[in-house]
Amino acid sequence: MAGRPTKDTPSRVDPRTGRPLPEGIRWRADRQRYQIRVVGPSVEGGAAERSRTFITLAEAKRELAKMVAGRNPNGSMTLDQWYDKYWPAIESSIRPATARSYGVAWRIRVKSSLGRHRLDEITSPMIESAMVAWSGGASAKNDALAVLSRLLDGARRSRFIDYNPAREVKRPSMRESISPVSRALTLEQISTLLDLIPDGVYRRYFAALVYTGMRAGEATALRVGDVDFGRGVIRVSRSLSPGMRGELIEQSPKSHKSRDVPLIDALRPYAEAAARGKRGSNLLFDGPDGGRLTNHNARRAVNWEELREAIGRPDLRIHDLRHTFATILFDAGATAPDVQATLGHSSLQVTERYSRAREGVALRAGAALNNALKRADESADESADLGAAKKTAKTADSAPEMAQRRTR
Repeated sequence: MAGRPTKDTPSRVDPRTGRPLPEGIRWRADRQRYQIRVVGPSVEGGAAERSRTFITLAEAKRELAKMVAGRNPNGSMTLDQWYDKYWPAIESSIRPATARSYGVAWRIRVKSSLGRHRLDEITSPMIESAMVAWSGGASAKNDALAVLSRLLDGARRSRFIDYNPAREVKRPSMRESISPVSRALTLEQISTLLDLIPDGVYRRYFAALVYTGMRAGEATALRVGDVDFGRGVIRVSRSLSPGMRGELIEQSPKSHKSRDVPLIDALRPYAEAAARGKRGSNLLFDGPDGGRLTNHNARRAVNWEELREAIGRPDLRIHDLRHTFATILFDAGATAPDVQATLGHSSLQVTERYSRAREGVALRAGAALNNALKRADESADESADLGAAKKTAKTADSAPEMAQRRTR
């Protein structure tokens, strides 16, 4: 019988020194390497045994020490392998549009730069170096960092790694080099834009975007019954966004909360025309054939490229119409909390980017300082004049006395 390996078994003896190998380390003569085996949690649940081989005994000892200290053998799994196993869990927990963005971010950025690396060797500096080479702007890089962080969070909760290094990486700034206020249209540009769009369904759709600040998907999902013409209020409670295969999926707004937006006089004629002859459950802004109207087919229909050139804004985006509405609200005197509620922002910090209040801060501060210095100068001049007047009066009072002294 072969029996259990003893300290004298060839696999338990270091052929280079002739001494017994430490517990947990074997010599693989067929590979001419040292081997360690560790039992840990399996990806599928339960326990699994993993083995690794090393050229030197010192390397095997160091890795065995890590394993004994709590490092999981599944940490040797590559990020690419973990994505294949864990992606379904991520996909089921997020919106379809977000899943599609994450899928693109994984394929184009994360997979190519980090996919081949083991989970336990990915570090924060490694991620930061990869981000430098990632294509796209701050939004695209944030999507890539987000999907990477979700993957590593899952690996941490599965106890495959000790911590998530992606959480230590600073997210690229989402602040645009040009402020949202600068991207907003002027009232004259709004009028020109709508006049250039032929009267009908597309002009109504773009009027709704610029006069309500709704996101394109929210305007697409709006139904006739959501508009209270009597009170002058539009209820925004749903949104349509593309799924993984491009299909439109109805869901709650981005903030997951319903909100009311005003039906202003400038929009009312368009809304009334769009609702005429329809039931409450019908889409308010539908296409010429009654289908769903999205920002993509609307852009094609109005020739968006020529349209924005005509108003002198070749960089104009559909989302800038939302910036426009927010800026107009602030200019009209609306408070930040009211603008936040109307736009459905998650925080006042996001809302206040649309206020022009800080644009004139230097002028206001300069004017206040100039006024203060001017008042100080005037006060000094008044003090000097008062002193001179007192001196003159004193001299005048003493003149008769001096004359009497001369006579004597």
